[in-house]
Amino acid sequence: MPIKIPDTLPAKEVLIRENIFVMDESRAYAQDIRPIKMVILNLMPTKIVTETQLLRLLSNTPLQVDVTLLHMATHESKNTPKEHLIKFYNVFDDIRPQKFDGMIITGAPVELLNFEDVDYIDELKDIMDWTLENVYSTMFICWGAQAALYHFYRIPKVPLEKKMFGIFPHTIAHKDYVLLRGFDDIFYAPHSRHTGIDRKAVENSSEIEILAESEEAGIYLMSAQEGRQIFITGHPEYDPLTLKQEYDRDISRGLPIDIPKNYFPGDDPSKPPIVNWRGHANLLFSNWLNYFIYQETPYDLNELPKISLKKEGKENE
Repeated sequence: MPIKIPDTLPAKEVLIRENIFVMDESRAYAQDIRPIKMVILNLMPTKIVTETQLLRLLSNTPLQVDVTLLHMATHESKNTPKEHLIKFYNVFDDIRPQKFDGMIITGAPVELLNFEDVDYIDELKDIMDWTLENVYSTMFICWGAQAALYHFYRIPKVPLEKKMFGIFPHTIAHKDYVLLRGFDDIFYAPHSRHTGIDRKAVENSSEIEILAESEEAGIYLMSAQEGRQIFITGHPEYDPLTLKQEYDRDISRGLPIDIPKNYFPGDDPSKPPIVNWRGHANLLFSNWLNYFIYQETPYDLNELPKISLKKEGKENE
């Protein structure tokens, strides 16, 4: 896909080196098509790394995607230069009047906090409510998925005995669902989290469909509102060395951490990790862009239909 991003965004040079087609703004504007309007709410502390990971996955389609980057106005980012945020990112008030074909809300390293104790939770709730009228399909990743499931459907997160950390095999629970078109019977995905979601609460919800799961890592992929909300409990966007970097970081801090499962050959951290999740990750994102955004979003975004939640969800608060 020709992905349109600012010429000076650091991710551009990384993507070009990987032979990914990055379109400059002047060429994009000359094309007589309407690009997909995508907004990414980046809650991760290392925003430059995360934006590059997501842009890489959004590039795996012939569609043109116009990306807007968003960060929280009510939270001070300590791991991303202010100059980068000022130059490349918006805050919610900047985009509030706009409508988008798609949105991604990332994970965040706050999962051990109660939702109410996260300093930007009120702003996040406003953004999530805004998606119901202003975004056709939203993808929520890891903690972002946990926050959305709780906010919209009152599905709680639950603590794990120890961190779910590594690459885990998954199976398809809903074989006819178009988001999973082309998936193998068993596919792999990274997980890195200290909490999970209440499975019984998910199963008791009339609005949420379980699409894929892991015997060890639990529910991985869910859908609600006929694909207008997609929830992912893992991190398909992770780079080959992301789990290694997290492992090395925790070891250097003296934190208790197991070697990530199914990652290093022979569980030997001195060896390069085995990458076996990129095919699934690319297929997941390209299916989402094609089947749930490109083929479904109205050409005129002003005609975008509102998501109406049932009484068990947000409407009942």
